[in-house]
Amino acid sequence: MDKIETILVVDDTPLNIEILLELLSQKYDDILVATDGKTALEIAFSEKIDMILLDIMMPDMDGFTVCQRLKENDKTKDIPVIFITAKTDEDSIERAYDIGGVDYITKPFRAKEVLSRIATHLAIFGQNKLLEKMVAEKTEELHKLNDELIHTQKEIIFTIGAIAEKRSKETGQHVSRVAEYSKVLAICYGLSIEEEMMIRRASPMHDIGKIAIPDNILNKPAKLTYEEFEIMKKHSEYGYEMLKHSDRPLLKMAAQIAYTHHEKWDGSGYPNGLKGEGIPLCGRITALADVFDALGSDRVYKKAMDDESIFKIIREGRGTHFDPKLVDIFFENIDKFLEIRENMRDLF
Repeated sequence: MDKIETILVVDDTPLNIEILLELLSQKYDDILVATDGKTALEIAFSEKIDMILLDIMMPDMDGFTVCQRLKENDKTKDIPVIFITAKTDEDSIERAYDIGGVDYITKPFRAKEVLSRIATHLAIFGQNKLLEKMVAEKTEELHKLNDELIHTQKEIIFTIGAIAEKRSKETGQHVSRVAEYSKVLAICYGLSIEEEMMIRRASPMHDIGKIAIPDNILNKPAKLTYEEFEIMKKHSEYGYEMLKHSDRPLLKMAAQIAYTHHEKWDGSGYPNGLKGEGIPLCGRITALADVFDALGSDRVYKKAMDDESIFKIIREGRGTHFDPKLVDIFFENIDKFLEIRENMRDLF
């Protein structure tokens, strides 16, 4: 005997059922019977069926209707249906295939032909199920690999961002806090989960261009001269140049943030003097997150400011330095920002 497959025979004529049962029992062990369409559907929806042999001319519900109902149900839509019928007209044959039948056998039939066609379609059905399983397994593997890739990208971005900050002797948790502040701003601005996650993951790279700034300027413990500041300002362009060649969406956004997080709402920022909504939203969000954290952190050239002074600067920057809507969001959610800062304080 071949491996056990379940075949459902649907016919309202006892003699036809008897003939098919005798024929099928030569090769198959598990054969179910229904003498009307309603019973056939109940069996198909409740049992694991590998093949249906379906008559067309039945009372109450004909074979065409049964097949249509099967194909409309996710559990049964893939079960191969072979019509076995006395109807030989072209319209019936065409309709049977149109509604999803895989084969059409006319009565009286030849035993070997029926067995051969059943075996063929069971083999195809089995191969299809195997392929579906393999595709599902490979898809799951790809999802896992993609998740690992995203996680690895995130770690790399945070690490490189932190290296840039370390080189300029800035606080170790700065890039992590900027990421979390950016996340809150993005969510409250109304961005999608995908956009919020992208900004959160890309924002740590905002100052990556500082790697190319000379140490004597980057770590000068005093106010920069005009010429030195002009060199310092180049870090946004350097960061953009480092990142812009990647086709990965995350790195493309990181490049955009690096390039635009020093632009100002009134057009007085750098490097391109962009203004208002001409500044990409990811750059406007990171700008506010970066400034809030920088003002509250020690730097080689200054001590951290108190909250009252920080809030005053941000309020005064509404509509000049910062996007007014983002400033409003910041103060409406100030508790969230202070909680992030408290939970992610520097250890040194």
